[in-house]
Amino acid sequence: MILYASYTRGARSLDALRASNFRLLVTPEYYRSRAPYWSDGSPAPYALDNGAYGCHKRGEPFNWPRFDALADGLGDGADWIVAPDILGGGLESLAMSVEWLKGWDRCPVLIAVQDGMRPLDVRPHLSPRVGIAVGGTTEFKEQTMVAWGRLAHEMGIHLHALRVNTLRRLKICRGAGVVSVDGSRASKFAEQEAALIKQWADALSAQQTLGVW
Repeated sequence: MILYASYTRGARSLDALRASNFRLLVTPEYYRSRAPYWSDGSPAPYALDNGAYGCHKRGEPFNWPRFDALADGLGDGADWIVAPDILGGGLESLAMSVEWLKGWDRCPVLIAVQDGMRPLDVRPHLSPRVGIAVGGTTEFKEQTMVAWGRLAHEMGIHLHALRVNTLRRLKICRGAGVVSVDGSRASKFAEQEAALIKQWADALSAQQTLGVW
């Protein structure tokens, strides 16, 4: 399982994340006109989130100017980018994501599935370059993870889980065949938590599983 941590600029935190083989997840709020880097100045591998969750927490509308700056500035080197979405927005969120990705061809895209979406709604928009990021509320995420795992496995696409910060949720992701996860816990408490989360992920990956298929 590939681990991403929210971007941080603290040298000790970056060192701890690098030592545990994390990649960085960059949001519009943390973009400062250059690609993310480790504490020694060397480039760090990264993916791009769209900032919708932060806007939702602050009670703000989606910030298109910030998102466009991030996508234009870092899109070419990203592992993937999460298309614009609406937290818990169902089919309205899906329409927003699909409309945006029509004009995007610089790196792979993940559609953030939200409360109210079903696999049959999302399937027509998936391709080798368009995968899934499981978002939405905690209840939706945990109840539907296996269904998204089945769809991703069937179509051979990338499956990512957003905001995974506990062993319990890592286990759910492992059982669903999730390829990558991200979380803020490893960044906020990197010196204490990064190695622990990596240990959890490695232990789960080593376990045999019957999978969800």
